[in-house]
Amino acid sequence: MALPKRKHSAQRGRKRRTHWKIKKTTLVPCPQCKQLKLSHRVCLVCGFYDGRQVVEIKVKEKKKKK
Repeated sequence: MALPKRKHSAQRGRKRRTHWKIKKTTLVPCPQCKQLKLSHRVCLVCGFYDGRQVVEIKVKEKKKKK
């Protein structure tokens, strides 16, 4: 098995890792309900995608306080 002849410097390793960054998720407004959603996915609030309803969203009823 091959081994390096000399130790790599810390700077060399850090230069290699400069592109290991977390990217911010891109959110776009839903054309139906204007809530932010991930692009190219069904809206979780209204269930629309590409101008038509794909998923029926059930609305939970809030419990009334006695």
